[in-house]
Amino acid sequence: MRISVDASPLLLRSAGVKNYLYHWIHALQRTSSGNAVDAYPFIRDLGQLTHESSVMSLMHTAPRIAWLLASNRFAMTRRMATGDASVFHVTNQVHAGVKGKALTATVHDMTCWLTPEFHTPANITADKRFAERILTQADGLIAVSENTRQDAIRVLNLNPDKIVAIHSGVPDEYFQVTEASALQVRTQLKLSKPFILHIGTIEPRKNLDALLDAYLLLSPSVREAVDLVFAGPMGWAASTTSKRILSGLPGVRYLGYVPERDLPGLTRAAAVFAYPSLYEGFGFPVAQAMAAGVPVLTSNNSCLPEVTGAGAMHVDPRSPSAIRDGLEALLLSPSTAAATAAAGRIKAQEYRWDLCAAKSWQFFQRFA
Repeated sequence: MRISVDASPLLLRSAGVKNYLYHWIHALQRTSSGNAVDAYPFIRDLGQLTHESSVMSLMHTAPRIAWLLASNRFAMTRRMATGDASVFHVTNQVHAGVKGKALTATVHDMTCWLTPEFHTPANITADKRFAERILTQADGLIAVSENTRQDAIRVLNLNPDKIVAIHSGVPDEYFQVTEASALQVRTQLKLSKPFILHIGTIEPRKNLDALLDAYLLLSPSVREAVDLVFAGPMGWAASTTSKRILSGLPGVRYLGYVPERDLPGLTRAAAVFAYPSLYEGFGFPVAQAMAAGVPVLTSNNSCLPEVTGAGAMHVDPRSPSAIRDGLEALLLSPSTAAATAAAGRIKAQEYRWDLCAAKSWQFFQRFA
């Protein structure tokens, strides 16, 4: 069986979907067992993962973007780019399938329906168009968590039999990261104190104002001893939060975008990983922190209890005092932190990319 996976988000500035596609396609290729995977449109080499720009040079990116735009208008260009694949697995960059080929897609979250206030009007329009043209018409769908699967069934009135929950994965580098790597990144970034870490785009859905409020509510002795570190690019509607992060609050550090190669070491170096998001479809940073052996504090909503299980402390993300209490429990009790981190490491074993790929091949066999 040959499948064609739309990899066009790799040519764009993107975060979670790009991360998913990059590692998922590599894992599908590693576990193909006589099957074949093509990256659409004509992406032969996935390059090095970066969220800030294309994985290819401008010379190679521009014609593929042009082909993508043309293929959204003309069925013949889609057919040419998918070749003899029997399955076309698409992202929201693609507006139609190919006649005679099974159409599949991945559902990452339903935030444009459930929390539209956290998206731009353009994002909402694009996601709803994708749902109308692809998700409701597809032969089969992958949801990145059971919570996302149930949300999609309810919101889009989907047939439950055609959507399967397959958890995403965590790169091996997070499972294998060493204290030496953590020390190297700490030295490189001048992180001299123990720190609470958040990794992700600075945007409203991540609820970082509540995390800042919680940090300021820590007892003075704890706040003096522990920094709060943010890593990630500035996203949309981030001006209010960014002003607070950059205002010079004692103990608050903003690292900006950190290259992928440094993230495992940075994650491993944290005393606590804090992720009080208001909604997630899977939550890559949380799963990665668990794999790295770091105690995690996260929200008690959406998929996060499902993904973390006993491997995290769950709090009400809308309550800064609850976030503060959770942070202090992990920072002041070594036994609580160690038990949480150990449980997280065990839970994270479920999120190996090759396991995700093996389940995905079963999915493709079923729906092809």
